[in-house]
Amino acid sequence: MEGVTGKLKKYQQIVQKLLMGYAKSKPAYGEIEVETIFDTQQNHYQIVHFGWHHERWIHQGVIHLDIRNEKIWIFCNSTEHDVAEDLVNLGVPKQDIVLGFYPPFMRKMSDYAVG
Repeated sequence: MEGVTGKLKKYQQIVQKLLMGYAKSKPAYGEIEVETIFDTQQNHYQIVHFGWHHERWIHQGVIHLDIRNEKIWIFCNSTEHDVAEDLVNLGVPKQDIVLGFYPPFMRKMSDYAVG
């Protein structure tokens, strides 16, 4: 990829490694599949659960991360994982993590980036 910075490439690898690790855990209920979706051109990364639970079809995005302006944005996390803390443990500084599911005024109160 032309124009990819070292920092962007590092963050792409970290995000993919993290999500692939999370995707190994299958829900304890139903016949649910876990799928990772990585768009490395646009820097969108997701985990999706889909399948049957009893007679009900499940299709849910459980984690959604983007990399924008060399920051990792967390847009959705409906799991028990502390994605932000796990990113920090993998070497991402807090100032490069944005809790995108919070409004900007609330982000200012966190230890993480505003945007």
